Amino acid sequence: MENVFFCADMDAFFASVEQHDNPEYKGKPLIVGGIDGHRGVVSACSYEARKYGVHSAMASSIAKRMCPDGIFVPVRMDRYKEVSDQIMKIFARFAPEVLQNSIDEAFLDMTGTQKLLGTPQEAAKKIKDCVRSETGLTVSIGIGWNMYLAKLASDYRKPDGLYQVERGQEIEFIDSIPLKKLWGIGKSTFAHLESAGLTSTAQIREFPKKMLETMFGKSGSDFLYTIVRGEDPGICTNEHKTRSVSNEITFDTDIGDYSTLKDTLLELSHQIMFRLMEKSWYSKTVFLKLRLEDFSTSTIQVTRESSFTSAEEVFQAALGLLDKKWDKKNKVRLIGLGFQNAETQNNAIPLLFEDIHEKQNKVEKAVLKLNNRFQDNQVVKAALLKKQ
Repeated sequence: MENVFFCADMDAFFASVEQHDNPEYKGKPLIVGGIDGHRGVVSACSYEARKYGVHSAMASSIAKRMCPDGIFVPVRMDRYKEVSDQIMKIFARFAPEVLQNSIDEAFLDMTGTQKLLGTPQEAAKKIKDCVRSETGLTVSIGIGWNMYLAKLASDYRKPDGLYQVERGQEIEFIDSIPLKKLWGIGKSTFAHLESAGLTSTAQIREFPKKMLETMFGKSGSDFLYTIVRGEDPGICTNEHKTRSVSNEITFDTDIGDYSTLKDTLLELSHQIMFRLMEKSWYSKTVFLKLRLEDFSTSTIQVTRESSFTSAEEVFQAALGLLDKKWDKKNKVRLIGLGFQNAETQNNAIPLLFEDIHEKQNKVEKAVLKLNNRFQDNQVVKAALLKKQ
C-alpha cells in the first residue's frame, strides 16, 4: 500500500485570524506583534504586508520602515490556540493519525483512506472545504508519499493551495523549486552553497557526499544529500511517542538573538500549558527541542518531583534548558517546547503550602474557562504583550 501524507498549513494563520475577527483589516497589510514600529518582534503578517518584505522574527521597527502603512496589532495567542484546536479536530475527522507540527500546521497520515474518502486530492478538497466553512480560513495542503515532499508541496501554490507529488515525480518536483526556497535551507546555508558554485538541486546531487561533509559537517551533508533526492531526512517525524503535548516554531530566518528566543519560549510555554489543562493531564517533565543552522537537532529535558502547575513555571524551566543547551554561537532555525510522560492523575508529591505557581495555575485555569466561554473577547496574559 502506497503511503500518503498530507501537510496541512494554514495561510498566514495569526494574521488571517485577525482579519476574520476584524473584517476592516481584510485586504490590508496587517502585522501581528509590535506596536507601530516600536520595540518588539513581528510574530506574523498578512500576505499584503509580505509584499513589502515583512516577515516573522523581523524587528517591528524595521517592519514599520518597510511597510509605513502597516497595521500593527498585538498577539492574541489564546485566540489563535482556540482556532488551532478547532482546526486540528477537523483534521482528526478525516485522518487516522494527525501529527501537529506547530500551532498552524499538521501532518496527516492518509494511508488507506482512499476507499472511504476518494483520491488524495478529493480528500484534500473535502478538508479544505470544511476548514473554510467552519472557521472562515483557508488552508494549503501538500500531498506526497513522504512528509518532506508533502511539506514542500503545501507551500507550492500558497495561499489556498493544493498540490500532489506522486511517486516518480519527486526529482522533477524538487528541481522546480529554487534552491534557496527548499524547506530547511536558510540564508547562511544558501550563501555557503553559492560560494561553492552550487546553485541548483541538480548540482548538489552530482556533488560528492564527502565534499559536502567537509563543507557542512555530517548532519548538514546528510540533510542536503537526502532532500535533493526527494527523500525525507527525518526532520518531520514525531520524536516523542508517549503521551505528550508539544508545540514548535520554525523561523523564517535563523535566529541568534537571545531575546527573540526568550519571547518565543514565553509564547510556547502558554500554548503547551493550556493544552495540558484542556486535556486534564499532569506532567513533571518538560523538554526543549533545538534545531540549529547546521541542521543538527537535539533535545534536553528536566524532570521534577512535582508536576508543573503554571506557564510561568514552565517558562523558567525552559529558559534554564535553553541556557544549558544553546552555546549562543550557532543560530537557531527551530525551537520547540513540550511536556513528556503526561499522566491523567497528579501523582506528584503534594506541597504542604500553596506556592505562587499554584496560585498562577488557578488564574490560568480561570483564564482558560473565560476564553472557552467568551470566544470573541479573549483574555491574554500581560507578559505576552510586554514585548509589543
